[in-house]
Amino acid sequence: MSHGLPHPTQSAPSHGFQRMRRALRIAPALTVVPLLAMLLVACGGSGGSSGGNTLVFGAPVSLTGATSHEGQDTLNGYQLWAKTVNAKGGIKVGDKSYNVKIKYYDDGSSPTKSAQLTTQLITADKVNFLLGPYGTSATLQDETIAQQYQIPMVEGNGASTAIFSQGNKYIFGVLSPAPKYAAIMIEAAQSVANPPQTIAIISANDDFSKGVAVAAKAYATAHGMTVTYYQEYPAGATDLTNVLTALKTSNNGGPPDMILGSGHEGEAIVTLKEAKQLGINPKVFAFTVGPALPDFATTLGGDANYVLGSSQWTPQVKYQGTDVFGTAPNFEQMYKAQYNAEPSYQAAESAACGVAFQAAIEKAGSIDPTKVRDSLTSLDIMTFYGQIKFDSTGSNTFKPMVTIQIQNGQVVTVYPSNVANATLQYPTPPFGSR
Repeated sequence: MSHGLPHPTQSAPSHGFQRMRRALRIAPALTVVPLLAMLLVACGGSGGSSGGNTLVFGAPVSLTGATSHEGQDTLNGYQLWAKTVNAKGGIKVGDKSYNVKIKYYDDGSSPTKSAQLTTQLITADKVNFLLGPYGTSATLQDETIAQQYQIPMVEGNGASTAIFSQGNKYIFGVLSPAPKYAAIMIEAAQSVANPPQTIAIISANDDFSKGVAVAAKAYATAHGMTVTYYQEYPAGATDLTNVLTALKTSNNGGPPDMILGSGHEGEAIVTLKEAKQLGINPKVFAFTVGPALPDFATTLGGDANYVLGSSQWTPQVKYQGTDVFGTAPNFEQMYKAQYNAEPSYQAAESAACGVAFQAAIEKAGSIDPTKVRDSLTSLDIMTFYGQIKFDSTGSNTFKPMVTIQIQNGQVVTVYPSNVANATLQYPTPPFGSR
């Protein structure tokens, strides 16, 4: 899923670094300190490896592993923002303009590796600022490093409230928090005639997915639905037969009206494939992550139709932004021109991270990390992605979400009605009749 992008940045040390390292190995003890000083100069100062007119934004992203599709879209969003900013003259700081460079590494969908790469980006690559990885688990680890080195990180792909409960003053999330993922889909399902009355909730056991599932159970119960089944499974699971077999008869011997899956794209695809094999036909399927990604419908074909998803953003939202993209349709057009694909919300929210950084830097009139952090705390702007404003924890609790549905192989927005470009189709026909 490269979309013509260059290969991930290689982490091999430069020839100059290798020569310096060899010199350190053979140097007498008395020369080590001077050589270390030379090495630090060669690696760049604390202001980042910007070369004077370039600001470097570092990001570990999942280009391989379980969340590689989401990670690729994350990188696409970062790079489209950088390209757009540079085409418009860069980031303005006083009388000076800075170009933007994205320095990234593949973390293999591993939170531990993501943390190691974040440290490398700060200490070896000397990046100026940090963009988040994909996923809550990686963000939870990376944010501690950002705080340790006092480098602000703006992220758009870790929604768990746990990220913002650590007292970390250097983490900022542009996306709506995890509890909203479930609420917006249940609310949409309840807006139709003869809405679902019973619901099964299945969840991966990662921090984000568990947080959404807990919120889903509470919201459904509070709004009169009966939760007939509630079960976690290992994140990244490729076989959910046991979970779905138990779910199938959880509603007085039959399936519930609604199945809500809280996890990531791979798990959502597994759920639908195995539900088809087991003959599980609820009135509606809904997933937190998956339907918004372009390859979800491509992989499942007609079986993806009628599936609901929660989305941080769609091309139909009607925000009038002051940023380099301006509106959702404009971002969609630019993204399709660059990658020959429809933008997912993961791509949009990643681009929004750059938008937030640009606004904060220009507002601060400085590239000093502390001043930019302070500027982020008071940021309040309207963008193509929606309102970007952070509460005291760094979370964007001010932006709403939307519900999408796959209809005839295409992702459309069905809720809320004021931004919808299609009517929610309900109930879902059985597999084989879609």
